[in-house]
Amino acid sequence: MSVQLGMPEPRDGTGPGLPPARPADAPAGLADRFGRRATDMRLSLTDKCNLRCTYCMPAEGLEWLAKQAVMTADEIVRIVRIGVELLGVRELRLTGGEPLVRADLVDIIAALRSNHPDLPISMTTNGVGLDKKAAALKAAGLTRINVSLDSLHEETFTKLTRRPFLDRVLAGVDAAWAAGLGPVKLNAVLMRGINDAESPALLAWALDRGYELRFIEQMPLDADHGWTRRNMITAAEIRSLLSVDYVLSPDPRARDGAPAERFEVRRRVAGVEGPVDSGSEQLGAEGPVLGTVGIIASVTEPFCADCRRTRITAEGKIMSCLFSREEFDLLGLLRQGASDEALAERWQDAMWVKPKAHGMDHTGLGAADFVQPDRSMSAIGG
Repeated sequence: MSVQLGMPEPRDGTGPGLPPARPADAPAGLADRFGRRATDMRLSLTDKCNLRCTYCMPAEGLEWLAKQAVMTADEIVRIVRIGVELLGVRELRLTGGEPLVRADLVDIIAALRSNHPDLPISMTTNGVGLDKKAAALKAAGLTRINVSLDSLHEETFTKLTRRPFLDRVLAGVDAAWAAGLGPVKLNAVLMRGINDAESPALLAWALDRGYELRFIEQMPLDADHGWTRRNMITAAEIRSLLSVDYVLSPDPRARDGAPAERFEVRRRVAGVEGPVDSGSEQLGAEGPVLGTVGIIASVTEPFCADCRRTRITAEGKIMSCLFSREEFDLLGLLRQGASDEALAERWQDAMWVKPKAHGMDHTGLGAADFVQPDRSMSAIGG
């Protein structure tokens, strides 16, 4: 359900379509009923994308938002400023759709950096066109970058994305590294029978180049609603696939609310069996740490209890949870002339009713009462 708001409503929560007001003794910042506080802001710059990934979009694409519905650069800058200065946001991730399709992307980042000299600003991209913009993005103030890369094989890449752009993505990854947008992180979604067997080779390629690879369980956020729990590659399966060549041991650094569980990677001794996810002293480990790998297991090993994310869609809707079916309009209120304080209160009220997990007040994407959101990942902004 997308909530459309008219004039500003009373703060007692009695207005139609508004989140209930927080209690007077609620914690400061973007707190919720379960003791969590959002400090990591994910802001979508556009719903448009130049790929058609099978786990995200239908082949024919989606109906894009009208230009006037999308936040302008000035509106983005103001919303981020409110988040940072009034609500305790400490980290910003720019998402899409595909952020690189915005012609004013470099200007937006420069304005954000001017306002917030010390704010970590990262961006998630599919990498198409990144080779031409990486240096400018770095100069404007982008801190680091995440690039989606599901396969190193042209035929498989084209099958997954429905576009023959692998060479352009790889050029973008290299350009980001050369520009100093490190650590460069790569995101890979494994699809059963398509690219799952490539996972050890993809990890080897990333380790060899100093990139940080993160495998992501496929989530029920595809526009075709074709996701099934049975067909997805689980985190346990990912660890098993990697264990053929590597021994994984928990990264000693604190996870600190990050969605990815990180593992140190060591080479497996040839011909010696050893436990998966073992420490370096365990049977099967050999040599120094080659790097790290992350696994984001939103489905089978959810981390909702420590979620610190708040999301703003490209048209300025607050989504407290990636799987929420309820949104609250921040941009409409802004365009009506609301003060920074009124916008902050609306944001706080929306986050106060954040569900416990997966859009519900209990964990379980396999639960009978789970309902997939109407929006796909590209429309939400990851």
